[in-house]
Amino acid sequence: MLGAAAGGLRAARGRTCPARTDGPRPPLAPGNGQTGGVSDDAFSGTGPGVRFTAADEEKRRGVRRMKTIATGLLAFASLVFALATWAKAAGAGAWAGYLAAAAEAGMVGALADWFAVTALFRRPFGLPIPHTAIIPTKKDAFGKSLGDFVGDNFLSGRVVRGRLAALGIARRLGEWLAAPGSAERVTKEASAALRGVLAVLRDDDVQAVVGEAVTRRAAATSVAEPMGRMLGKVVSDGGHHGVVDLVAVRVHDWLTENHEEVVQRVTQKTPGWTPKFLDHQVGERVYKELMRFVTDIRDDPDHAARGAIDNFLADFATELQTDPATIARVERAKADLLVRPEVQDLIASTWAAVRALVLNAAEDEDSELRRRIRDGVRDFGARLATDPKLQAKVDGWLQDAAQYLVDTYRTEITSLISETVAGWDADDASRKIEANVGRDLQFIRINGTVVGALAGLLIHTVAVALGG
Repeated sequence: MLGAAAGGLRAARGRTCPARTDGPRPPLAPGNGQTGGVSDDAFSGTGPGVRFTAADEEKRRGVRRMKTIATGLLAFASLVFALATWAKAAGAGAWAGYLAAAAEAGMVGALADWFAVTALFRRPFGLPIPHTAIIPTKKDAFGKSLGDFVGDNFLSGRVVRGRLAALGIARRLGEWLAAPGSAERVTKEASAALRGVLAVLRDDDVQAVVGEAVTRRAAATSVAEPMGRMLGKVVSDGGHHGVVDLVAVRVHDWLTENHEEVVQRVTQKTPGWTPKFLDHQVGERVYKELMRFVTDIRDDPDHAARGAIDNFLADFATELQTDPATIARVERAKADLLVRPEVQDLIASTWAAVRALVLNAAEDEDSELRRRIRDGVRDFGARLATDPKLQAKVDGWLQDAAQYLVDTYRTEITSLISETVAGWDADDASRKIEANVGRDLQFIRINGTVVGALAGLLIHTVAVALGG
């Protein structure tokens, strides 16, 4: 029986050693703790299997060493039992009975614990014993239970809010942002992210979106009434006087530079039967009157024409706000203007100008944009580090956001755990788990042997003392 048990132990141990692989495995890189680029601590799903890492192989070697020790202790107890039984039969004395009882109980404890430990990962001796190979057969149920456990105990709104409140993230963030160099780092990363976003955006797409958005917004917004209010304010404040002065000066200068052209144009409008010299005199007269009129407007701030212009602009401002016909005409003119290709090209071209401006500002460390971002980040960090009300507000936002995430996506997160475990190969998952916890489980076998021997010795002693 002991030989069969030892053989079964060796067979069971042998079945745990080779790692199952689907196809050739890359060699272990010595010293780097990686296999095929997977870190030591990672489960790397490869189809239905679980990839073993260099660290796992080292742990499995440790499990094999502990199995050898536990099996050796069982073999030692068996040898002691055989010798003690032989000595007892040979009349060696009462001590042989005590030793045989202790060794026998140690054997029983070792075998029982071997069966219990082995039944977690495989069927002992390959026999279909009920409630054995628990991990391979119950893997999916374990995965679901683990997902439910994580969801109920770690991904609840109460737990997340309590943990975030205890961390004081807002205060720590404020202290970090206010520390020297932090604002510069945030600004640098933000600038890089902004450049990256602008780099991946297609100009044609953005221009189309901007053009469509601006056109739609402008078409939906009434401009007549705002224009009327603005014009009325300008007229009441006398803000248009500078424009009138400029126009009067420009008209006077133009008339001065185009004397002959004005006279000629007037002459061309006279009847054909009038003498040429008379036509020229009329043209000269008209030119002089125009020059006098424009000169008076230019030089006289109280000229009647200026007052007429004031009245006209004031009346027009009122009509823009109150007259339906004027408002309708302005809106139609706006609509006609928006659909013109020149206007659409102008709207679309604004994106190129804005993009170039932002890119240049993001790349230049001394630009106004980056300077303002740095100052803003630093000031916000200082406030956040010292203002309890702001800290409470930011912490509240973070807690609300975290609770929303866990409440909304808890099922997806927990299903990721259960589905990942379900996707593992049962035997590979069992080997993976055994590699990580098997060494400690072998101590159960060792303790079972020792405790069993002590219990057997105690029971035999009590039985002898009671006259057994």
